[in-house]
Amino acid sequence: MATASLRRLCIPQPARTCALWSRELPRRAATGAARRRSSSEATAVADQSTNPQHSHAEERAQHLHTPDAKRERRKLRNVGISAHIDSGKTTLTERVLFYTGRIAAIHEVRGKDGVGATMDFMDLEREKGITIQSAATHCAWRDHEINIIDTPGHVDFTIEVERALRVLDGAVLVLCGVSGVQSQSLTVDRQMKRYRVPRITFINKLDRQGANPFRIVNEIKSKLGLAAAAVQVPIGLEDRLRGLVDLVTLEAINFEGAHGQIIRRSKLADEPSLVGADTLALVTEKRRVLVETLADVDDTFAELFLMDDESLITELEIKAAIRRATLARKFTPVLMGTALKNLGVQVMLDAVLDYLPAPEEATNYGLIPAKETDEESGETTQTEKEVVIEPDASAPLCALAFKLEESRFGQLTYLRVYRGTLRRGETIYNVRTRKKQRVPRLIRMHADNMEEVEAVTSGDIGALFGLECASGDSFTSGEHLTLESLYVPEPVMSLAISPTVRDQQANFGKGMSRFTREDPTLRVHTDPESKQTIISGMGELHLEVYVERLKREYGVECTVGEPQVNYRETILGKSDFDYLHKKQSGGSGQFGGVIGYLEPSDDGKTNEFVNHLVGTNVPFTLVPAIEKGFRQATESGTIAGFPMAGVRFVLTDGRSHPVDSNENAFRQAALMAVRQAFTRGQGAVLEPIMNVSIEIPNEFQGGIMAEVSRRRGIVLNAVTEISYCRIASEIPLNEMFGFSTVLRSLTQGKGEYSMEYKEHVQSPHQLQSQLIDAYQQKRQGQKDE
Repeated sequence: MATASLRRLCIPQPARTCALWSRELPRRAATGAARRRSSSEATAVADQSTNPQHSHAEERAQHLHTPDAKRERRKLRNVGISAHIDSGKTTLTERVLFYTGRIAAIHEVRGKDGVGATMDFMDLEREKGITIQSAATHCAWRDHEINIIDTPGHVDFTIEVERALRVLDGAVLVLCGVSGVQSQSLTVDRQMKRYRVPRITFINKLDRQGANPFRIVNEIKSKLGLAAAAVQVPIGLEDRLRGLVDLVTLEAINFEGAHGQIIRRSKLADEPSLVGADTLALVTEKRRVLVETLADVDDTFAELFLMDDESLITELEIKAAIRRATLARKFTPVLMGTALKNLGVQVMLDAVLDYLPAPEEATNYGLIPAKETDEESGETTQTEKEVVIEPDASAPLCALAFKLEESRFGQLTYLRVYRGTLRRGETIYNVRTRKKQRVPRLIRMHADNMEEVEAVTSGDIGALFGLECASGDSFTSGEHLTLESLYVPEPVMSLAISPTVRDQQANFGKGMSRFTREDPTLRVHTDPESKQTIISGMGELHLEVYVERLKREYGVECTVGEPQVNYRETILGKSDFDYLHKKQSGGSGQFGGVIGYLEPSDDGKTNEFVNHLVGTNVPFTLVPAIEKGFRQATESGTIAGFPMAGVRFVLTDGRSHPVDSNENAFRQAALMAVRQAFTRGQGAVLEPIMNVSIEIPNEFQGGIMAEVSRRRGIVLNAVTEISYCRIASEIPLNEMFGFSTVLRSLTQGKGEYSMEYKEHVQSPHQLQSQLIDAYQQKRQGQKDE
């Protein structure tokens, strides 16, 4: 029955010249020189060049201003690979580089040879077996260029994912075939939606025990809220996994050779015996689901579907519908395989070209200066207007610096060119600093290796030395056009740090200056009371990595304090203030009065200053000083010494003196008015809550759930699989210290967990009292000294 249904779906197709044909990876010569193959070839092809990367870079530069430039851009993809930690994305990237001829041998993340994956080039990354920094490379597949950025999976390094997705046109979301959608998967999904990035999904690790790809597809739909459908079906699972069935072409795909480099495709209609009856039935069912899902999200395909004529639902129509819906971010095609066992990676590469956008197919926006006139008052204010940036290589330059990195040659700046062409030796304009700078060297990156190029054209990614800038700066030919900036999350953890040897203070300062320039989520400040240097970041691992990098890269041994949670202060209700700062000790004095109230802001996060002054009791020239005083108060807090969040300062009136009123007087008045309002009102301390995902063997479920409750946590749900249990919970960050040690102890080393910041909420009364008392004692001790 299943075979008959399948034959009805296997309608005759027009001749194809796409890469869905069977093929083999080109053979590698003894020199390890990379080779490329034509998209229409099914077997090995001859060498094209002894140095294909260099020749290809020259070829690209020559084509920048030819009539074929736009056509060449259509053969370019800018893609990021993102996932939850340990989902196998770096292993996947390693196979991509191998199959595209970019590297001559595969090295595993934790391989016995000790070499480590190509994209994990930092010593720390290879020692810990995780990705810490995003790494860029480029390769060729089916006569297309692909710029790839491999990003970290650990939540502590989430800014690397933000940076990558900000400048990429498409993404591959990698999910584990056992664990499915995890906490960082949710974060990556939000980031992809924030930057409007189309994505395909690759379900990895189908060779693992307990792998269930169609449960993962359901999680994509339920947890990520995406219209998704499988475009492949596995032939077997776990240790019996031996291939895939392509639901678009209805072909069985087998991966042969030492590294799965030889691909064999066979039509199921001609050889149904290649797969079992159960797989044939599954193919029929899942192809029907794919077709119905596409009809729901693509109007053009829906018209064909409603004609109720199966002969109209051709392979080409299905592929076209998948591409349209994916580019419109209405659909996510789901591919499958196991990178470690070399199965499914080349087909995933085909999908990158077939379903993800070329640079000119992605819509990018910029901001230009504009004026807005109030209809009632007639007042004109300066604002910004959003415009679409057309990816024209011959137009004036528009580029974004999205990542800074220190190298042995100086600061390396990664740029995405959105419009125009960036050439070596030309002068470019930094919109933020309003300074012109010359481009001395222009390169393309492959992990930590560099290739000199003469130019980087619209839609491409490059890097250059000698550029003074910050992450997120926009560069143009002279136009005041700003590109949308990055979203930078707030730090959640801090610790005190100082060099062990005082003579190392200079190197310590250089290192911290460089790290904060490279990483916007790393903050450094000096505590005004203790005079200690405080570093803040996204978690324990984030801060540990920078302490270790100070030691390795600058030779600075550091003494660090215990990690501190980044609490916040807020006000729970409206509280009035009326404060007069008056100081007269002969000569000119200080006189400034402010009247108004504090109240919670609408979003509960942003601190706002609102000027509701009427009359001339406070000169308008001194209002900025009042706002400055309020901002100063929010930085240090009032009741427990923590920065404020979600506080609105409303200024309604004030008092001034014709001689003694000045900026310092009103700044101090505002600062003390905030403290007065907190004393009168309902001040509160907020603590950060983390989403914690725990994966453990089933037999330890009870003990771990009890441990979550003991740490003031809430269990949201617990999903039990064949042998493992996944617990989703919310736990205060303050209670997470030492959790990894306890988890290992309770699960005999078999448990894993990950966490990400969710929100700040009001802390329990007992904890708040402890924090306030500790702050008061600290201040009293400093006064006594």
